[in-house]
Amino acid sequence: MAARRLLVLFGSQTGTAQDTAERIGREAKRRHLQCTVEALDSYDVANLISELLVVFVCATTGQGDPPDNMKLFWRFLFRKNLPSGALCRLDYAVLGLGDSSYPKFNFIAKKLHKRVLQLGGNPLLPVALGDDQHDLGPDAVIDPWLVALWDKILMLYPLPPGLEVISPDVRLPPKYTLHYVAEDSPQPNGILLQPTAPRAAPSELCPFAALVVSNQRLTAQSHFQDVRLIEFDVTGSGITYSAGDVVMVQPQNCPEDVQQFCQLLRLDPDRRFVLKPTEPGTALPALLPQPCSIRHLVTHYLDISCVPRRSFFQLLSCFSTSELEREKLQEFSSTQGQEELYSYCNRPRRSTLEVMWDFPHTTCAIPPEYLLDLIPRIRPRAFSIASSMLAHPDRIQILMAVVQYKTWLSKPRRGLCSTWLASLHPEQGDVRVPLWVKKGGLKFPSDPDTPIIMIGPGTGVAPFRAAIQERVAQGRRGNCLFFGCRQESKDFYCQAEWEELVAKGFLTLFTAFSRDQEEKVYVQHRILENRRLVWELLSSRNAHVYLAGNAKQMPAAVAEALQSVLQLEGGLSPSEAEEYLAALERSRRFQSETWS
Repeated sequence: MAARRLLVLFGSQTGTAQDTAERIGREAKRRHLQCTVEALDSYDVANLISELLVVFVCATTGQGDPPDNMKLFWRFLFRKNLPSGALCRLDYAVLGLGDSSYPKFNFIAKKLHKRVLQLGGNPLLPVALGDDQHDLGPDAVIDPWLVALWDKILMLYPLPPGLEVISPDVRLPPKYTLHYVAEDSPQPNGILLQPTAPRAAPSELCPFAALVVSNQRLTAQSHFQDVRLIEFDVTGSGITYSAGDVVMVQPQNCPEDVQQFCQLLRLDPDRRFVLKPTEPGTALPALLPQPCSIRHLVTHYLDISCVPRRSFFQLLSCFSTSELEREKLQEFSSTQGQEELYSYCNRPRRSTLEVMWDFPHTTCAIPPEYLLDLIPRIRPRAFSIASSMLAHPDRIQILMAVVQYKTWLSKPRRGLCSTWLASLHPEQGDVRVPLWVKKGGLKFPSDPDTPIIMIGPGTGVAPFRAAIQERVAQGRRGNCLFFGCRQESKDFYCQAEWEELVAKGFLTLFTAFSRDQEEKVYVQHRILENRRLVWELLSSRNAHVYLAGNAKQMPAAVAEALQSVLQLEGGLSPSEAEEYLAALERSRRFQSETWS
């Protein structure tokens, strides 16, 4: 009989696909399957031809792009020289996670499913398309799909005689065991971050500890939104970047939350431990030192401020010593309880730490070795770089809105990374932030004569500030910026800088201050008002168009305005205007970077 072995490969940007892949891994173990769960780029893709059973779980990011941890796999899979029957032994299933408010909804999962089929793979089920926009989130699709998947897999690989599916009430062993070390054992050599020149370019596994040089509020004190221009010194890091690139920042939990967490779980923050994998072959968490203190684990690794996922409640219910708490946790982790879980957790954006407060008897019974199974790691945050190395050598600047909003919970919700960064000031001394740079989605033209039209409302202007600084330093004109905000007096970021460039002839600037008059005026209105210039730049001067900002209504409204320009000034029909814009996108003359 064939070995009962399942491989689960994931491509995850924010952690949802990884969480789902790990859930499939746990469910496989309950069915006595040997199971490995791995990021696609950690897996040796050359071995795929000898695999018999694989489940792919993948997210779609940005404008239909693969997540960072599956880009190498993606390039390999689409090599033209792969033979059409290469994967003929493979039974597979693809589970996609996406957001239907984006035009390329679940693009990666659909394309992956089709490509594996082309290479001879045998699909067990149609591709599943989980949707963040569904009232119950992606689980609305995942739950019934997994039921069908296990039926298929158990038909191919029946349970061995005498074995039954392990009940969800039975706790599986942790991924790692935790062993406290003696107080007098030697300390690890310094912290993970060293503010010295690294041997290789800084990366997620080896970030650079950049000095915070300045932290300036750009919005008026009376304005509801706090937006900062923060500057980091990256001297000696070996970091280089171009306009359109992104800086990744690794945030940390605040000391008050760390202290509360340790009190709730009755943990000594200064106690040190080492981790050992439960199963041979499991890698240790790359970002944790060995030995490590509880304080370091909670401050730098465990995401206690994130909204917990359903898997959190399922595992938490296994530790409960209180019948009342256990029943509620089991309800939250059941298929029937998803609406109630959404109302309790997702809608008010309740954090992991707050949930632990609500289940005190269960929380204090959590065995420490299960913390890494229970709580995901803190993910790095991406910021468009808002400066050019040509204008600011050895510096990186970001334009950052401090995330704070109200739900029906009494305490305001705060963004982990933006709140932490906003609290850091050079006056406090040697203040450092772990960071590294990666290529962004926007690529600006190399031809110095190509004009650029940039549409950047709000903090969407950040990559365009970098592009304008870069182009001005190279003596390039032909820079046209449409900027929008609420009020000229309150949130017109970098006003003096733009006005100086306009006076010197380097910039053509159009502003839309939506609340400075009775009728709201947005960037799309300014595009239409200046349609003759926009058409002339596009049709006669081969201009490139760039759009950045919030993904809600703005991108569609801007696309509509551009189509109107093509119809009114270019004389195109509606379908011709749509095709013209699509052709600009295909040739990378129209690029956008939006976020929700």
